[in-house]
Amino acid sequence: MKKLIGIVLFVLAINFAYSQQMPQFSQYLRNQYMVNPGAAGVYGFTDITVSGRLQWLGFTNAPVSSYASICAPISKKSKTKYNPSLRMSTGPIVAPQVETGKFKHAVGGQLSTDEYGAFRKISFSGTYAIHMPIDRAGKYNVSFGTRIGLANNSFLQDRAVVLNPAADATYSGYIADQSSQNIVNIGAGLYFYSSKLFFGLAADQLTRNMVSFGTGTANFNPTIHANITGGYKININSDLILTPAFLVKYSSPSPVAIEGTIQAEYKQRFWMGVSYRNTDAIVGMVGLTISNMFKFGYSYDYSISKFNKYSQGGHELVLGIMLGRTPVAQSLPAL
Repeated sequence: MKKLIGIVLFVLAINFAYSQQMPQFSQYLRNQYMVNPGAAGVYGFTDITVSGRLQWLGFTNAPVSSYASICAPISKKSKTKYNPSLRMSTGPIVAPQVETGKFKHAVGGQLSTDEYGAFRKISFSGTYAIHMPIDRAGKYNVSFGTRIGLANNSFLQDRAVVLNPAADATYSGYIADQSSQNIVNIGAGLYFYSSKLFFGLAADQLTRNMVSFGTGTANFNPTIHANITGGYKININSDLILTPAFLVKYSSPSPVAIEGTIQAEYKQRFWMGVSYRNTDAIVGMVGLTISNMFKFGYSYDYSISKFNKYSQGGHELVLGIMLGRTPVAQSLPAL
């Protein structure tokens, strides 16, 4: 038991001290808006997504993350409206396709919670993005997005596991302050995309704790988190598409985290994939576009770190609603 408690303390200390302060989601490829505000509005409809994630099952007070997001284009030429008749559509049911060739604006919002050990972070933000075609044929778009929001960071005393509280100055400081701190957060992202490829650069917590308020004096020390994403769709045949992709994350002083993914999509409706997150986990994923309105995805993380003897892996479930989607039979672009 002492060995297990020691491992838990080590994991939580590394996680907090090395500033891994942003929630991690395995299915980044299916909702890139969560990692890059520039991806808000890439589809021509209102995209609503909710997700829940359980990590390191088997540990007490293991990380738990969840989010709800919504984003939509607001271009005058492409207003999105809810159309109940889409539920009765007889056209093919396929995965949503990005919309290029138009100048458009987009807005979005996010609400997320992240609990890890004795810490909880609740964040909400609003996003604005502008999309512009960059070639005469309208095959390629570039977008820039920015988000601004507020994050509440709090210390949960009843969840703290400390071997010697009297000798732990950090623990004593949090207890004395009963710390809860609100921090204004600003992020930005650049996103280049077409129907077959994407490449994005984004950063979050750009202002760190420049604007903060709350009880206590403990410093939650937010650090800038930067990431790079990229991927390309390869048509194997008329039914099968392979998409290799990557996500690179960095926040000082943590080492660079690299995640490589390969996703197979059958008839542009069913998909499965596998990811490798260096020194952390191998991830298996499956998903389905249920109808022209609903989609879902599931993933399982199998730990490959030295904690796999104690952890039962992690689960992530994603559910999506697509409102105002144009009937696919009329608008599906050729890949």
